[in-house]
Amino acid sequence: MTEKNSPATKPTVDSPPSQPPQEEPARDVQKPGIIAQNLKRSFGTVRAVDGVSFEAPAGGVTALIGPNGSGKTTLMLILAGLLQPDSGVAEVCGWNVVKDNYQARRRVGWMPDSFGTWDALTCTEILKIFGMAYGMKKMEAVDRGEELLEQLYLRDYVDRPARVLSRGQKQRLGLARALIHDPEVLLLDEPASGLDPRSRIEFRDIIHDLAGQGKTILVSSHVLSELDEYTDHAVFLSRGRTVNAEPADFAGTARGWRIAALDPVALQTFLTKADIPYQSAPGASGEFVISLGSIESAAQVMQAAIRANVPLHTLAPMAGRLEETYLQLNEERR
Repeated sequence: MTEKNSPATKPTVDSPPSQPPQEEPARDVQKPGIIAQNLKRSFGTVRAVDGVSFEAPAGGVTALIGPNGSGKTTLMLILAGLLQPDSGVAEVCGWNVVKDNYQARRRVGWMPDSFGTWDALTCTEILKIFGMAYGMKKMEAVDRGEELLEQLYLRDYVDRPARVLSRGQKQRLGLARALIHDPEVLLLDEPASGLDPRSRIEFRDIIHDLAGQGKTILVSSHVLSELDEYTDHAVFLSRGRTVNAEPADFAGTARGWRIAALDPVALQTFLTKADIPYQSAPGASGEFVISLGSIESAAQVMQAAIRANVPLHTLAPMAGRLEETYLQLNEERR
Protein backbone atom coordinates (compact mmCIF):
# COMPACT_ATOMS: atom_id res chain seq x y z
CA MET A 1 0.00 0.00 0.00
CA THR A 2 1.08 3.58 -0.57
CA GLU A 3 2.52 5.39 2.43
CA LYS A 4 0.93 8.77 3.13
CA ASN A 5 4.22 10.62 3.06
CA SER A 6 5.72 8.80 0.08
CA PRO A 7 7.30 11.27 -2.39
CA ALA A 8 5.93 9.23 -5.30
CA THR A 9 2.32 9.45 -4.09
CA LYS A 10 1.55 12.61 -6.04
CA PRO A 11 2.17 12.84 -9.78
CA THR A 12 5.07 15.24 -10.25
CA VAL A 13 5.01 15.35 -14.03
CA ASP A 14 8.08 17.55 -14.51
CA SER A 15 10.26 15.97 -11.83
CA PRO A 16 13.61 14.42 -12.82
CA PRO A 17 14.76 11.36 -10.89
CA SER A 18 16.11 11.82 -7.37
CA GLN A 19 19.79 11.35 -6.53
CA PRO A 20 21.11 7.83 -7.21
CA PRO A 21 22.28 5.35 -4.59
CA GLN A 22 25.96 4.42 -4.42
CA GLU A 23 25.53 1.19 -6.39
CA GLU A 24 22.77 -0.05 -8.65
CA PRO A 25 21.37 -3.52 -7.97
CA ALA A 26 21.52 -6.13 -10.71
CA ARG A 27 18.65 -6.35 -13.18
CA ASP A 28 17.30 -9.00 -15.52
CA VAL A 29 18.23 -7.77 -19.00
CA GLN A 30 16.17 -10.53 -20.64
CA LYS A 31 12.85 -9.07 -19.50
CA PRO A 32 10.55 -7.05 -21.81
CA GLY A 33 10.86 -3.28 -21.80
CA ILE A 34 7.67 -2.83 -19.74
CA ILE A 35 5.93 -5.32 -17.45
CA ALA A 36 2.69 -4.56 -15.58
CA GLN A 37 1.16 -7.17 -13.27
CA ASN A 38 -2.27 -6.56 -11.74
CA LEU A 39 -1.66 -2.86 -11.14
CA LYS A 40 -4.25 -1.01 -9.07
CA ARG A 41 -4.57 2.62 -8.03
CA SER A 42 -7.52 4.44 -6.47
CA PHE A 43 -8.24 8.08 -5.73
CA GLY A 44 -10.70 7.97 -2.86
CA THR A 45 -13.60 5.85 -4.05
CA VAL A 46 -12.59 6.11 -7.72
CA ARG A 47 -10.63 3.12 -9.03
CA ALA A 48 -8.58 4.71 -11.78
CA VAL A 49 -6.51 1.56 -12.41
CA ASP A 50 -8.22 -1.65 -11.35
CA GLY A 51 -6.15 -4.61 -12.47
CA VAL A 52 -3.89 -3.87 -15.45
CA SER A 53 -1.53 -6.55 -16.74
CA PHE A 54 0.48 -6.51 -19.96
CA GLU A 55 3.98 -6.59 -21.43
CA ALA A 56 5.48 -4.24 -24.01
CA PRO A 57 8.53 -5.55 -25.90
CA ALA A 58 11.70 -3.61 -26.60
CA GLY A 59 12.16 -2.54 -30.21
CA GLY A 60 8.43 -2.14 -30.78
CA VAL A 61 5.64 0.43 -30.49
CA THR A 62 2.73 -0.59 -28.26
CA ALA A 63 -0.52 1.35 -28.44
CA LEU A 64 -2.48 2.00 -25.24
CA ILE A 65 -6.12 2.36 -26.23
CA GLY A 66 -9.27 3.08 -24.28
CA PRO A 67 -12.07 5.64 -23.80
CA ASN A 68 -11.75 8.70 -21.59
CA GLY A 69 -11.55 7.69 -17.93
CA SER A 70 -10.20 4.21 -18.67
CA GLY A 71 -7.00 4.82 -16.66
CA LYS A 72 -4.47 5.41 -19.43
CA THR A 73 -2.79 8.50 -17.95
CA THR A 74 -2.78 7.10 -14.40
CA LEU A 75 -1.16 3.93 -15.72
CA MET A 76 1.52 5.93 -17.53
CA LEU A 77 2.27 7.96 -14.39
CA ILE A 78 2.77 4.70 -12.50
CA LEU A 79 5.11 3.35 -15.18
CA ALA A 80 7.02 6.64 -15.18
CA GLY A 81 7.63 6.23 -11.45
CA LEU A 82 5.69 9.41 -10.65
CA LEU A 83 2.75 7.74 -8.93
CA GLN A 84 2.83 4.74 -6.62
CA PRO A 85 0.36 1.91 -7.26
CA ASP A 86 -1.77 0.70 -4.37
CA SER A 87 -0.83 -2.84 -5.35
CA GLY A 88 0.66 -4.84 -8.18
CA VAL A 89 4.05 -4.76 -9.86
CA ALA A 90 5.42 -2.46 -12.56
CA GLU A 91 8.85 -2.84 -14.13
CA VAL A 92 10.73 -0.95 -16.84
CA CYS A 93 13.91 -2.43 -18.29
CA GLY A 94 13.94 -4.95 -15.45
CA TRP A 95 13.71 -2.32 -12.69
CA ASN A 96 10.81 -2.16 -10.24
CA VAL A 97 9.35 1.36 -10.44
CA VAL A 98 8.69 1.44 -6.67
CA LYS A 99 11.62 -0.43 -5.14
CA ASP A 100 14.15 0.80 -7.71
CA ASN A 101 12.54 4.15 -8.42
CA TYR A 102 15.69 6.01 -9.42
CA GLN A 103 17.04 3.26 -11.67
CA ALA A 104 13.66 2.94 -13.37
CA ARG A 105 13.00 6.66 -13.81
CA ARG A 106 16.38 7.46 -15.31
CA ARG A 107 15.59 5.00 -18.13
CA VAL A 108 12.17 6.47 -18.92
CA GLY A 109 11.30 9.40 -21.15
CA TRP A 110 7.87 10.74 -20.17
CA MET A 111 5.85 13.02 -22.44
CA PRO A 112 2.54 14.09 -20.86
CA ASP A 113 -0.53 15.17 -22.81
CA SER A 114 -0.10 18.78 -21.72
CA PHE A 115 3.51 19.91 -21.69
CA GLY A 116 4.15 22.74 -19.24
CA THR A 117 7.03 25.06 -20.05
CA TRP A 118 8.91 27.86 -18.34
CA ASP A 119 7.80 30.50 -20.80
CA ALA A 120 10.66 32.91 -20.11
CA LEU A 121 13.35 30.30 -20.86
CA THR A 122 14.56 29.41 -24.34
CA CYS A 123 14.16 25.94 -25.80
CA THR A 124 17.88 25.33 -25.36
CA GLU A 125 17.78 26.39 -21.70
CA ILE A 126 14.82 24.14 -20.94
CA LEU A 127 16.51 21.10 -22.47
CA LYS A 128 19.83 21.94 -20.78
CA ILE A 129 18.17 22.07 -17.35
CA PHE A 130 16.47 18.72 -17.79
CA GLY A 131 19.57 17.13 -19.24
CA MET A 132 21.64 18.24 -16.26
CA ALA A 133 18.92 17.02 -13.90
CA TYR A 134 19.44 13.58 -15.42
CA GLY A 135 23.16 13.79 -14.65
CA MET A 136 24.45 15.09 -17.98
CA LYS A 137 27.30 17.59 -18.09
CA LYS A 138 26.34 21.13 -19.12
CA MET A 139 27.82 21.13 -22.62
CA GLU A 140 26.72 17.55 -23.20
CA ALA A 141 23.14 18.61 -22.40
CA VAL A 142 23.42 21.70 -24.64
CA ASP A 143 24.79 19.70 -27.57
CA ARG A 144 22.16 16.99 -27.15
CA GLY A 145 19.42 19.62 -26.92
CA GLU A 146 20.53 21.35 -30.11
CA GLU A 147 20.65 17.98 -31.88
CA LEU A 148 17.07 17.21 -30.83
CA LEU A 149 15.80 20.68 -31.77
CA GLU A 150 17.29 20.16 -35.22
CA GLN A 151 15.76 16.69 -35.51
CA LEU A 152 12.33 17.95 -34.41
CA TYR A 153 12.35 20.98 -36.73
CA LEU A 154 12.70 23.56 -33.95
CA ARG A 155 16.12 24.87 -34.99
CA ASP A 156 14.66 28.35 -35.64
CA TYR A 157 13.58 28.53 -31.99
CA VAL A 158 16.85 27.49 -30.33
CA ASP A 159 17.34 30.87 -28.62
CA ARG A 160 13.73 32.03 -28.49
CA PRO A 161 11.56 31.93 -25.35
CA ALA A 162 9.08 29.08 -25.06
CA ARG A 163 6.15 31.52 -24.87
CA VAL A 164 6.37 32.15 -28.62
CA LEU A 165 5.83 28.48 -29.48
CA SER A 166 2.52 27.23 -30.85
CA ARG A 167 0.71 24.26 -29.33
CA GLY A 168 2.23 21.89 -31.88
CA GLN A 169 5.72 23.32 -31.39
CA LYS A 170 5.41 22.86 -27.64
CA GLN A 171 4.47 19.23 -28.26
CA ARG A 172 7.67 18.77 -30.25
CA LEU A 173 9.65 20.46 -27.47
CA GLY A 174 7.98 18.05 -25.03
CA LEU A 175 9.20 15.11 -27.10
CA ALA A 176 12.70 16.61 -27.15
CA ARG A 177 12.61 16.88 -23.38
CA ALA A 178 11.53 13.25 -23.08
CA LEU A 179 14.46 12.23 -25.30
CA ILE A 180 17.14 14.47 -23.78
CA HIS A 181 18.77 11.69 -21.71
CA ASP A 182 18.43 9.04 -24.46
CA PRO A 183 16.02 6.82 -22.47
CA GLU A 184 15.41 3.14 -23.14
CA VAL A 185 11.64 3.49 -22.63
CA LEU A 186 9.33 6.20 -23.99
CA LEU A 187 5.89 6.87 -22.51
CA LEU A 188 3.92 9.17 -24.82
CA ASP A 189 0.47 10.45 -23.83
CA GLU A 190 -1.37 11.95 -26.84
CA PRO A 191 1.95 13.00 -28.42
CA ALA A 192 0.50 14.13 -31.76
CA SER A 193 -2.06 16.46 -30.19
CA GLY A 194 -1.86 19.87 -31.86
CA LEU A 195 0.52 18.78 -34.62
CA ASP A 196 -0.15 19.80 -38.21
CA PRO A 197 -0.34 17.09 -40.92
CA ARG A 198 3.32 17.37 -41.94
CA SER A 199 4.48 17.26 -38.31
CA ARG A 200 2.35 14.15 -37.72
CA ILE A 201 4.08 12.37 -40.60
CA GLU A 202 7.49 13.46 -39.31
CA PHE A 203 6.56 12.31 -35.81
CA ARG A 204 5.56 8.88 -37.14
CA ASP A 205 8.94 8.54 -38.86
CA ILE A 206 10.79 9.53 -35.68
CA ILE A 207 8.88 6.91 -33.66
CA HIS A 208 9.76 4.27 -36.27
CA ASP A 209 13.43 5.20 -36.00
CA LEU A 210 13.41 5.11 -32.20
CA ALA A 211 11.80 1.67 -32.17
CA GLY A 212 14.39 0.53 -34.69
CA GLN A 213 17.07 1.54 -32.18
CA GLY A 214 15.63 -0.98 -29.73
CA LYS A 215 13.66 1.42 -27.54
CA THR A 216 10.40 0.38 -25.87
CA ILE A 217 7.62 2.80 -26.82
CA LEU A 218 4.17 2.96 -25.22
CA VAL A 219 1.91 5.54 -26.84
CA SER A 220 -1.64 6.59 -26.00
CA SER A 221 -3.90 8.35 -28.49
CA HIS A 222 -7.57 8.62 -29.40
CA VAL A 223 -6.74 8.90 -33.12
CA LEU A 224 -6.71 5.19 -33.94
CA SER A 225 -6.11 5.70 -37.66
CA GLU A 226 -2.77 7.36 -36.85
CA LEU A 227 -1.75 4.72 -34.33
CA ASP A 228 -2.51 2.11 -36.97
CA GLU A 229 0.29 3.49 -39.13
CA TYR A 230 3.16 2.85 -36.71
CA THR A 231 2.19 0.50 -33.87
CA ASP A 232 3.17 -3.16 -33.64
CA HIS A 233 1.08 -4.19 -30.63
CA ALA A 234 -1.91 -2.88 -28.69
CA VAL A 235 -3.26 -2.99 -25.16
CA PHE A 236 -6.93 -2.14 -24.63
CA LEU A 237 -8.20 -0.61 -21.38
CA SER A 238 -11.73 -0.24 -20.08
CA ARG A 239 -12.82 0.97 -16.64
CA GLY A 240 -9.27 0.76 -15.35
CA ARG A 241 -8.55 -2.81 -16.42
CA THR A 242 -7.02 -4.55 -19.38
CA VAL A 243 -9.66 -5.99 -21.67
CA ASN A 244 -7.22 -8.43 -23.24
CA ALA A 245 -4.61 -10.07 -21.02
CA GLU A 246 -1.96 -10.06 -23.77
CA PRO A 247 -0.94 -7.19 -26.05
CA ALA A 248 -2.58 -7.65 -29.43
CA ASP A 249 -0.15 -8.56 -32.19
CA PHE A 250 -1.88 -7.99 -35.50
CA ALA A 251 0.29 -10.19 -37.71
CA GLY A 252 -2.02 -12.66 -39.42
CA THR A 253 -5.19 -11.24 -37.88
CA ALA A 254 -8.15 -11.55 -40.24
CA ARG A 255 -9.96 -8.33 -41.12
CA GLY A 256 -12.58 -7.17 -43.57
CA TRP A 257 -11.48 -5.95 -47.01
CA ARG A 258 -13.70 -4.16 -49.51
CA ILE A 259 -13.38 -5.54 -53.05
CA ALA A 260 -15.03 -4.22 -56.21
CA ALA A 261 -14.74 -4.58 -59.98
CA LEU A 262 -16.13 -2.93 -63.10
CA ASP A 263 -18.06 -6.18 -63.66
CA PRO A 264 -19.64 -7.25 -60.31
CA VAL A 265 -20.97 -10.51 -61.80
CA ALA A 266 -17.51 -11.54 -62.98
CA LEU A 267 -16.17 -10.72 -59.51
CA GLN A 268 -18.82 -12.86 -57.80
CA THR A 269 -18.04 -15.74 -60.15
CA PHE A 270 -14.33 -15.45 -59.38
CA LEU A 271 -14.86 -15.35 -55.59
CA THR A 272 -17.14 -18.39 -55.74
CA LYS A 273 -14.72 -20.44 -57.88
CA ALA A 274 -11.78 -19.41 -55.68
CA ASP A 275 -13.77 -20.51 -52.58
CA ILE A 276 -13.43 -17.06 -50.99
CA PRO A 277 -16.44 -16.29 -48.74
CA TYR A 278 -17.95 -12.87 -49.38
CA GLN A 279 -20.91 -10.69 -48.55
CA SER A 280 -22.34 -7.49 -49.98
CA ALA A 281 -20.61 -4.34 -48.76
CA PRO A 282 -22.89 -2.09 -46.70
CA GLY A 283 -24.09 1.00 -48.52
CA ALA A 284 -22.50 0.16 -51.87
CA SER A 285 -24.07 -1.71 -54.76
CA GLY A 286 -21.81 -4.15 -56.60
CA GLU A 287 -19.10 -4.12 -53.90
CA PHE A 288 -18.30 -7.02 -51.58
CA VAL A 289 -16.49 -7.73 -48.31
CA ILE A 290 -14.00 -10.57 -47.90
CA SER A 291 -11.89 -11.59 -44.90
CA LEU A 292 -8.10 -11.56 -45.29
CA GLY A 293 -5.33 -12.07 -42.76
CA SER A 294 -2.55 -9.97 -44.28
CA ILE A 295 -1.56 -7.67 -47.11
CA GLU A 296 0.23 -10.67 -48.64
CA SER A 297 -3.14 -12.45 -48.85
CA ALA A 298 -4.62 -9.36 -50.47
CA ALA A 299 -1.83 -9.35 -53.05
CA GLN A 300 -2.52 -13.02 -53.85
CA VAL A 301 -6.24 -12.35 -54.32
CA MET A 302 -5.47 -9.41 -56.60
CA GLN A 303 -3.05 -11.46 -58.72
CA ALA A 304 -5.56 -14.31 -59.02
CA ALA A 305 -8.34 -11.91 -60.03
CA ILE A 306 -6.15 -10.30 -62.70
CA ARG A 307 -5.23 -13.73 -64.07
CA ALA A 308 -8.96 -14.51 -64.24
CA ASN A 309 -9.52 -11.28 -66.24
CA VAL A 310 -11.65 -9.71 -63.49
CA PRO A 311 -11.45 -5.88 -63.88
CA LEU A 312 -10.73 -5.00 -60.23
CA HIS A 313 -10.69 -1.33 -59.26
CA THR A 314 -10.82 -1.58 -55.42
CA LEU A 315 -9.22 -3.83 -52.81
CA ALA A 316 -8.72 -2.08 -49.47
CA PRO A 317 -9.27 -2.63 -45.72
CA MET A 318 -12.69 -1.52 -44.54
CA ALA A 319 -11.19 -0.02 -41.37
CA GLY A 320 -7.92 0.17 -39.51
CA ARG A 321 -7.02 -2.91 -37.48
CA LEU A 322 -7.02 -0.96 -34.21
CA GLU A 323 -10.39 0.62 -34.93
CA GLU A 324 -11.85 -2.71 -35.98
CA THR A 325 -10.60 -4.49 -32.86
CA TYR A 326 -11.65 -1.64 -30.56
CA LEU A 327 -15.20 -1.56 -31.93
CA GLN A 328 -15.49 -5.34 -31.67
CA LEU A 329 -14.63 -5.14 -27.96
CA ASN A 330 -17.50 -2.69 -27.36
CA GLU A 331 -16.42 -2.51 -23.72
CA GLU A 332 -17.41 1.06 -22.92
CA ARG A 333 -21.04 0.27 -23.88
CA ARG A 334 -21.39 -2.40 -21.18
